[in-house]
Amino acid sequence: MLEKCHNAQERWGGVSDIIDNWLEERRKLISFFVSLPQQNVQETLNDKIQEFCQLMMDYISSGHFEVYEQLLKQGSEFNDGSLEKAQALFPKIQASTDAALDFNDIYSGFEGVTLQEMYELTCQLSSLGEALEERFSLEDTMIEILHTAHREQVFAEAQA
Repeated sequence: MLEKCHNAQERWGGVSDIIDNWLEERRKLISFFVSLPQQNVQETLNDKIQEFCQLMMDYISSGHFEVYEQLLKQGSEFNDGSLEKAQALFPKIQASTDAALDFNDIYSGFEGVTLQEMYELTCQLSSLGEALEERFSLEDTMIEILHTAHREQVFAEAQA
């Protein structure tokens, strides 16, 4: 996941401040996610899970209420079908949003200490990781469709 995030930052970095900030939030979220299994259960795991939930909710909110809107606005300026292609991705992205919200509802106040709770957390983290990886891929596709596809056209118009 981190490598894919790095590739996305390299590919679309500098294109837009909103996208740059959002991809940086993604990198932080992924870094935090992959560090969770190494947390000391007795000392810091509860705090780390809560912090992770906050990062995840911030990332998802930024996507839905800033980045997607900006990308859709850019896509609507062109009548080439890209807007419709991008909008078709939203139901797939929504599945990961639902998974993240469910995880947050369950674990944002996590105070687990039993082996059963730890096992359930491990299973939920695994499922969430898969959902987030799919989400990031779909978001990258949306950026590709709505932003990068028109970059050459915008550049050509600016040169004219």
